[in-house]
Amino acid sequence: MGIRQDEATEQPFNRERLREEGLMPLLEHIGELRKRIFYMLLVILVGLIAGLFVAKPAYDFIMSLEPARSLPMHTFSLWDGVGVYMKFALVIALIITIPFTAYQLWAFVKPALHVKEQRATLKYIPFALLMFLVGLSFSYFVVFPLAFHFTRNVSDSLDLVETFGIIQYFTFMFNILIPISLLFELPLVIMFLTAIRILNPIRLRKMRRISYFIMIFIGVVVTPPDFVSDALVAIPLIGLYEMSVFLSAAIYRKQLAADKLREEEMNEEAS
Repeated sequence: MGIRQDEATEQPFNRERLREEGLMPLLEHIGELRKRIFYMLLVILVGLIAGLFVAKPAYDFIMSLEPARSLPMHTFSLWDGVGVYMKFALVIALIITIPFTAYQLWAFVKPALHVKEQRATLKYIPFALLMFLVGLSFSYFVVFPLAFHFTRNVSDSLDLVETFGIIQYFTFMFNILIPISLLFELPLVIMFLTAIRILNPIRLRKMRRISYFIMIFIGVVVTPPDFVSDALVAIPLIGLYEMSVFLSAAIYRKQLAADKLREEEMNEEAS
């Protein structure tokens, strides 16, 4: 009984001490973050299961388009068919979970936001999926054909016999599609960070040179080594950054106007 009483009296003391030292808020934030991550992983698992059912129709659709339609595909392993299913399921799960992931990130930072900021940032969530789909279309119909035809031209110049493995083909394709599609979320990310006052257009303009370098580097990496292909990818990415700066400036102006109005109201109440 004595040990239980000591424990009962020790626990409230420890919690109070943690609060006084400022550690409890940190532990509460970590617990909240862990809960949000768990929810996201759970939805990804559900999306993966759903993706397994949608994988075959998605595969048939891709195979009905160029360049896959005109290519004889081969399998080099008994597991290649399973691998293709899993690749499509993962991409479909990613598409399904993007809005939910955006909501979980919003819910995590929500307690630190004012009511107006909460409403302003919540409306970005539906556009997360839209921007990803736009990026997916751009990368598939513009970037992927450039990279694909370049590699085929190199093979032809070396007199190589092309044998397309199904896993190699889709790995090559998704390695281009997914990074570029995620980059199309940049305007929303910057708008969100501006709305919660982490970023502003002044900082973004100062980071312009570094950002341009990163965009050009990405354009060079994911496309064939020629100026035209690099420019076709780098210029839209730079345009995305400039659009992000413009949208950030619009939000920042509204914030300054709201702050000025709030200050004037406080001055009137004080007088």
